[in-house]
Amino acid sequence: MTKTDLERKNLWKYFLKLETIPRESGNEEGVRSWLLGWAKEHGFEAFSDKAGNVFIRANATPGYENRTPVALQGHMDMVCVKRETSTHDFTKDPIEVEVDGDWLTAKDTSLGGDDGIAIAIGLDVLTDPACKHGPLELIYTVSEETGMDGANGLDGKDVRSRLLLNLDSENEGVLFIGCAGGLHTTGTLAYKTGKVPSGWKGYTLTVGGLRGGHSGDEIHKERANAIKVAARLLRGQKRIMLDSFEGGTRMNVIPSSCKVTFQIPEQESKAFEQRLQEMAEKIRNEYRVSDPQLAVTLTEGPAAKEAVDQHQSASFIRMLFLIFHGVYAMSQTLQGLVETSSNLAIVSMKEGRFFATTSQRSSVESRKYLVSDLVGDIMRGAGMQVVVDAAYPSWEPDTKSKLAATAAKVYKEYTGKDMVVTAIHAGLECGIINSKVKGMDSVSFGPQMRGIHSVDEHLSISSSERAADYVKHLLSVLE
Repeated sequence: MTKTDLERKNLWKYFLKLETIPRESGNEEGVRSWLLGWAKEHGFEAFSDKAGNVFIRANATPGYENRTPVALQGHMDMVCVKRETSTHDFTKDPIEVEVDGDWLTAKDTSLGGDDGIAIAIGLDVLTDPACKHGPLELIYTVSEETGMDGANGLDGKDVRSRLLLNLDSENEGVLFIGCAGGLHTTGTLAYKTGKVPSGWKGYTLTVGGLRGGHSGDEIHKERANAIKVAARLLRGQKRIMLDSFEGGTRMNVIPSSCKVTFQIPEQESKAFEQRLQEMAEKIRNEYRVSDPQLAVTLTEGPAAKEAVDQHQSASFIRMLFLIFHGVYAMSQTLQGLVETSSNLAIVSMKEGRFFATTSQRSSVESRKYLVSDLVGDIMRGAGMQVVVDAAYPSWEPDTKSKLAATAAKVYKEYTGKDMVVTAIHAGLECGIINSKVKGMDSVSFGPQMRGIHSVDEHLSISSSERAADYVKHLLSVLE
């Protein structure tokens, strides 16, 4: 199968068109304009709200006018990550989509199936003359990946629907009726620089080759965090002056690479190199299953005349070593579900300041703040100023949801398979939208994907087509 073959179907024609439009979080203007233009061209009512979200409305199929209005919902933005060797520019270059059997992937970048497939399914539904439905609206939000800004800025009065099908999940045959809430905990600290003593030499430490992945969906897979690995490798070196420390790309991505440049006394260099090599081997062994491509590279240089003073450098490394990352607690009510976690997401040195940004998730509100407090206190112990923001609520599972019961029943009738009804540790916009629209009943599902938020992102072609057909069938029976 080729991309030309796919484009013969509306679902893939729309998806592949999206792949030509830059849509990194905060840069959704191109997608917004295209969606509004598409709606006008096809005769649908559409508008953009103050937050930049797009609403597209369709009248009911004749005979379905009295049915409850339904929203198909997803987000316009995507997580943009690329291989270190890639020259791709996410502000202007199209995603280079590749077909690998039943999978779509991208050349050296993330694909954007999360959540471009939700947009493609919605447009496919509206242009399928065989699809029967009640009053219908498509709701596509901005900046979901960086803080759910679109959902938070949405005015509930703009939403006509009282049933919501969120198409932002990545496991076929799984129906989500709840999700974790989250927040961000960020530390900053002005650093002092000083003259590098004579007889010191420069090094560059690179940690890479990691799988990374979604900090909600994949935090339980115990993949290595490149920032944590780098801090662990450097922690034993007491006399050190940092030039730069850069790791991580996005708040909801487990860091897959990190690069540190620093200076140490030349007389300690041989012992340092041996110690680092031994520790790197131990770490590679620890992650031999979950991250078998973990690579640690130490090279000499560059030398520097000035760098961050020794005390602050050692304190910053120690802080990164101590900051909690990973699963904090498993759910006591849903077996196998992560309840609470934290991701050490982004570290940088710029404009004379250290920056360390983390995200916490939990389906238990108090534990979300507990882990934030644990992380924040470690940051404060290193002298950092701490800000906690971008909080969003969890979505409490409603085991009596009529929509969930209908969706599961229809899936069984449609596929002959039972649908798994559960909750997810990743954040979904349903909780925010439900809090803004009284009486809203929501579920979340989607086609099979893997490796989202990474260069290994894959989207199943056959699963996406089944998901689109399932949505159409479900719309025809919802009352």
